[in-house]
Amino acid sequence: MFKVVVAHSNDPDSSSAIQEVIDQCLGDLDGVQPQAGLLLAALDFDYALLLARLHETFPNLQLIGGTTDGEMSSVLGFEEDSITLMLFCSDTVQIRAGVGLGVSQDVAAATQAAVDQAGGDRPFDPKLCITVPDGLTVSGVAAIAGLKQALGPEVAIVGGTSGDQWNFRQTYQFFGDQVLSDAIVILLFSGDLKFSHGVASGWYPMSRKAVVTKAKGALVYEIDHRPAVEFYDHYLNGLTVSGEYPLAVFDQASDEFYLRASNAWDREQGTILFMGDVPEGATVQITHTTCDDIIAATKTSIEKARSHYPGEQPAAIFLFSCAARRRLLGTRTCEEYELGQQSIGEDIPTIGFYTYGEISPLAPGGEAFYHQETLVTLLLGVE
Repeated sequence: MFKVVVAHSNDPDSSSAIQEVIDQCLGDLDGVQPQAGLLLAALDFDYALLLARLHETFPNLQLIGGTTDGEMSSVLGFEEDSITLMLFCSDTVQIRAGVGLGVSQDVAAATQAAVDQAGGDRPFDPKLCITVPDGLTVSGVAAIAGLKQALGPEVAIVGGTSGDQWNFRQTYQFFGDQVLSDAIVILLFSGDLKFSHGVASGWYPMSRKAVVTKAKGALVYEIDHRPAVEFYDHYLNGLTVSGEYPLAVFDQASDEFYLRASNAWDREQGTILFMGDVPEGATVQITHTTCDDIIAATKTSIEKARSHYPGEQPAAIFLFSCAARRRLLGTRTCEEYELGQQSIGEDIPTIGFYTYGEISPLAPGGEAFYHQETLVTLLLGVE
C-alpha cells in the first residue's frame, strides 16, 4: 500500500489555514496513519504554530519542508501566499527524515548529519532523497556534493532550495516541529518504490560553444581565454545582468546541460558572477527563451518523467520550478501549472513550489546537478 494525499489553503490566517489543511488530509486519509510529509509555506505565516498543530495531529510524522516563492498543488493550482502539505502512507515503503544544521559553516558535516539521522540505527537502504536546503546561506552545488558523499552514487537526489519571495534575506526550513534557517532537511525513501524524473527549461543555445578557462566558484573570469564579459557582449550588444540569457553548462558525459543565471557583472575586471558554481574547463553557451518556450517546457519536463517511469501509475507528482521562471512569466505564471495539469491527465496528488535552485539528475541514473531557471518533475509510486 502506498497512499498519498495533498491539501492546500490560501487562508492568510495561520490558525485557520493549518486547520483547513489538516481537515482536508484527515478526510482523504480515511483513518490511515501517515508516515511522512512535506510542508511548503509562503512568507508571513506563523511557522511554529503550523508545525505545532501538525505535530499534535500526527505526532509520529516524519516531516520536512520549507518556505517558497510560490506554491502549487492539485487542490488549488498555483498560489502566491498559501501553505500546502503532502502526506505519505505505506506499509511497503520506508520514509525517514533527517536534518543538518549550520550548512554555511560546514556543509559536509551538515549533510552527513542529515543522512545519519534519517538512516538511524536500523537497516535502511535508501533509493531516493528529496531535499529542501537553505537557498541563501550555502552553495547549492556544495549541498549536493555533500549529499552525494554521504549517500553514495546509487541514491537519486531531487528537490529545490527554499525561498523567501525574492527578498533574498532569509529562508526557513522545517523539521518535525522545528523552524530552522541555514539548514538542510531531507526525506529518504527505501523499499518497494518506483520513481522517475524529468528536467526541462525552455532555454535554447544562441551562441557558439566555448570553454570556461578561468573561474572560481560562481565567479567566471575568462571564457576562451578572454574576459567573460566580452563573450556576452559579442552576442548581446552590451546588455548586462539578465535572467533571460543564462549560461548553459554542459555535462561532460552527455549533450545535456544545466543553466546558470548571471547575478552581477564587473566590466572593469571583465568578470561575471553567476548564481551557482561554474566549473573551470566546462563547455558553455549563452541561451535565450520566450515566455511561450518556458511554459512549453513544463510539458516537456513532465513527459520526460512519464516516459521513464518504471511502473504504470505514479501515486504522487512533485514540481520544483525556479523563482526566476515565475518572475519572467509574470501574469502568465498560472499557465505553467495549468499546462502541467493537462499533461498529467489523471487525478494524481501533486505538490510543488518555486525555488531558488532546482536539484535533479539530467538523465535517468545520472548524478544530481544544481539547476536554475528549470522545471524538475518527480514521479513517485509503487505500481
